[in-house]
Formats: sequence, structure tokens, C-alpha cells
Amino acid sequence: MNETFIRLLKLAKPLRGMMALAVLLGFLTIGCGVALMATSAYLISTAALHPSVSALSIAIVGVRAFGIGRGVFRYLERITSHEVAFRLLARIRVWLYNSIEPLAPARILSFAHNQLGLSSGDLLSRIMSDVDALQNVYIRVIAPPVVALLVAVSVWLFLGAFSPVIGLVFIGTFLLATIGIPLLTHLLSRAIGARLVVLNAQLKTEIVNDIQGMADIVAFGQEQRRSARLGELNTTLQRLQRQMANITGIQSALGNFFTNLATWLTLVLAIPLVTSGHLPGVLLAMLVLTVLSSFEAAQPLPAAFQQLGSTTQSARRLFEIVDTKSEVQNPRQSAPLPQHYDVEFRGVTFSYNAEQPPILRDLSFTVPEGSCVAIVGPSGAGKSTISRLLLRFWEYHQGSILLDNQELNSYSQEDIHRLISVVAQDTHLFNTSIYENLRIANHDADREAIIEAARQTQIHDFIMSLPQGYETQIGEQGLLLSGGERQRIAIARALLKDAPLLILDEPTANLDSLTEREILHTLRTAMEGRTTILITHRLVDLDMANQILVLRDGKIAERGRERDLMQSEGLYWQMWNLQHKVLV
Repeated sequence: MNETFIRLLKLAKPLRGMMALAVLLGFLTIGCGVALMATSAYLISTAALHPSVSALSIAIVGVRAFGIGRGVFRYLERITSHEVAFRLLARIRVWLYNSIEPLAPARILSFAHNQLGLSSGDLLSRIMSDVDALQNVYIRVIAPPVVALLVAVSVWLFLGAFSPVIGLVFIGTFLLATIGIPLLTHLLSRAIGARLVVLNAQLKTEIVNDIQGMADIVAFGQEQRRSARLGELNTTLQRLQRQMANITGIQSALGNFFTNLATWLTLVLAIPLVTSGHLPGVLLAMLVLTVLSSFEAAQPLPAAFQQLGSTTQSARRLFEIVDTKSEVQNPRQSAPLPQHYDVEFRGVTFSYNAEQPPILRDLSFTVPEGSCVAIVGPSGAGKSTISRLLLRFWEYHQGSILLDNQELNSYSQEDIHRLISVVAQDTHLFNTSIYENLRIANHDADREAIIEAARQTQIHDFIMSLPQGYETQIGEQGLLLSGGERQRIAIARALLKDAPLLILDEPTANLDSLTEREILHTLRTAMEGRTTILITHRLVDLDMANQILVLRDGKIAERGRERDLMQSEGLYWQMWNLQHKVLV
């Protein structure tokens, strides 16, 4: 926990100036409150003796000044402390996103150290709830103890000037309230708080999964089972929340007990001093109310330490992601951008996990600049792995992948991503307009360029037939569009990006035959002048490829033009016959 908390403090280091100002304002707020109570008590006690008005003038001015000052300082403290909290949250969100981005997709799918899958629901919980929980680090964990310390020292010195014994009694009870109660509540709530964070994340994961799979849940009649599962998690969550509420009640009662104890002890010790003449009687109420009001600084501490367990657990879950080493490491100095765009694999052997057999085995082939190579084969043969390696989503360690005779890993990921356009079967469409979904490929493209790309992919007329044209909202994942329309948008993106390398990864999967033919015809436009790798298990219109590689078990079983492979009556011929028999 200590290491996690120290790392949190380092994140807040750039805001230390504003944090110090907020602490000072907090101290002045409570200081004015204590001074207001003390001065008021002195004023009333003195006024009871009917002195002249001039004898009360300083106390009257003090009451006014401390009353106004308390309100002003409280207002400024709240503004400053919340500004610190919001800036800290913004800083943490940016820091977390910058840490997550290099992990995608390899480490997002599986943590390097424990191989636990990270679901979208859990990731969402970490990004939202766990980050929001960290605002308590400053507002409730860092500032209140510092303010309480300043108040304790000031009041102790003030009381000690009148009676060292009263000062010692005050500081003893104050330390019990500010250290003993928070420590007790932290010990009682530490495990509960950590479990609450994990259970909240688990509940959100289940809800996200159920919402995403709602159609299948209803179709298979699993509504009651899923509802029972959510009810079980919710019941456990409520039980933990009740336990946390009970701890809150205990710490509140103990806080009131020590406040009243300190007040009564001060009164008991001060009365003999008054009767013996060692203390003026008009100061009795002032000392008692000074002690009573100073415990305002101790009130936030138990709640802060009660939430420390959940806050630390939230931070630990975030650091778990951040500390995960990226699968791909950028070179210290990226190689100059290539002048030619030929791609070559030389003896590449690759596995996603050292414990698993290789997906690719001694793979070697060349894609000359401006040509098209089709890679076909049954599912699991390693076709999509080739595109992931080219995009530097994973790192290869055996063999070489060359781009313009330079090792691929000598280029930075950013340079590679700028050079490659991808059309995949599962292209993500955002829940926004068609125009914005196209523009994401090239934010510098003007409207005319976007319309031209849509015309080339033969989707412009369809878009214009919609009520709002290019401003039509397409829903989450583009569900308001058909599969063919989504693929055309993906191809239009590739044209807008205008990258010299093009990867087509199962671009016609899950499409009907007529739409597939139309999409393939559109792809011919996108391929013109680009080095293209077409990955597919559908043996349709492969005459567009200059060479076909047939993969089996991560190795190239056959290679050549389509007519040559058909004449050899090998694996490709068998696959072609099997597909066409199924189609017939």
C-alpha cells in the first residue's frame, strides 16, 4: 500500500503549489472558526460584567472579522481544492490513456504477467470508476491530515500559554481522534473497501456483457439466469455497503466521544484554575469553546482513512495496467521513412505465447512494390497473424520482416501505422455521423475528398438517399448499416488515408455472394498503385492477385498464380472444389 500511495503522490507533484494553497486556506478556515468561537465566548463573558463599550471594541471587531473571514476562506478553499482534484483527475486520465494506447491490442487482450484477459467492462470500470475514486486522494486523504496538524499545533500552543496541563490534555485527546480513530476505521474497512472496488468492477463487467449479448440471452431463454446472477452480485454489494455504513457509524460515535471528552476535561481542569485565581473567569468559556471548535479539523480524517482501502485498491488496479510492459518496443531512433514499399518475410517463426506451438513456421515470401499477394488457407493457418505482425501489433523474434530492405522493427509504430491502410472484416464504426466516420481516416481531408472516396467505393448515392446525407447517425458499431455498407465505408477510409501499403484482412467475410462481388470490384480501385496483401479464406476473384500463397499449419504449402495452382490439383484446388461444392 505504501508504494502505491507514494506513486499517487508523485502523480500529484505538478500540482503541489495549488495543493499547498488549498491546505493554507483550509487551515485559515478552521482557524477563523476556532477564533470566532473563542472571541465570541470572551465577548459574551466580558459583556456580562457591564464594562465600557470601548473595552469590548476589539472583541466586537474580531467577531466580525473572523465570521466574515471564515466564509471567505471556506469559499476560496473549496474552489481551490476542487480545482486541484479536477486537474488531478484530468492528469490521471491523460496519463492512463497514454499508458494504455501502446498496450493495444496485444496486452489489452492478455496481461503479460498473469495472462488474465481484460474484458471491456473491467477496462471501462478501471478508466471511469477507479480514476474517479482517486479524487479522494487529495480532498480526503492528503489535505485534511495536514490541516489537522496545523490546527493541533496552533491550539496546543494557545492553550499551553494559559495552562500546560490543559494543552497536554487537548493534544492527547486530539491525537486519539485524529490518529486512533482513523487507524481503527482503516483497519476495519481496508478489506471491505478493496472488495467493494473489485465487486463494483465485476458487476459492471457483467452488465456490459449482458447488454452486448442481450439478443442472444433472450433468444436462448437465459434471462432469469442472468438476472439471478446480477441479483447475487448486487446482494453481496449491498452487504458490503452495509458493513461500511456500520463502520461509518462507529467512527462518527467515537469522534463525538473524544470531542466531548476533551471539552469536559478542559472544563474540569479550568474551573479549579479560575477558583484559585490563576485564570480570569472570563476566559473559562473561551478555553472550552476553543477546544470544542478545534475538533472540526479532526472530523474528516476517519472518513478519509475509511476510504483509503478502496482508493488504494483503485490505484493498484490502474498501476496494474500501466506497469504492464508493451509487447512492442519502439527503437531509440526510428529508421528513415522508406522510399520503396516492397515487403519481405524471411524465415519468420512466431507464437503468441511461449507455451503454445508456433502459429507461423519459417515463413518466407516477398511482396514486390505495387503488386498484390493473396494469402489463403483454412482457419487457424496463421493468415491474420501476418497482418498483425506487419502492423507491429506484436513483435517477432525469429526471422526478419523487411520493408524497403530495412527491418520492420527499426521503424516506430507510428510510422508503420501511417504507411499502412487496413480493411478488415470487423472494422469499427463509431456512434456518430457517416461523415465523421469517414473523416477519422484523414482529418485533413476536405468534404470534396470525402465525397470522392465515397463515389469510388460506390456508396455516395446510398448516403445521399438518407434523410440527413453524410450527417446521418449510424448508431453504435454502425448497426443501422448493412454489412456491405459498413465494408464500403471501411474501404473509403483506406482511400482517404492514401497509404502506400494496403492490408485486406478477410474484407468480404460474412457477406452474401452478390455483395461480396461488388466489394471485391470496389477493392480493385483501392489496390491500384499500392502494395497489397489480401488475406482471405474465400477463393473468389483471386485473379487480381499477382501471387497466391496457400498456408497450412503456419507454412506455405503452395504458391503461384491461380491458374497454375488449379492445374497442379493440390491444396488450393481441393479448397476451391470444396467451397464451390458447398456453394452449389
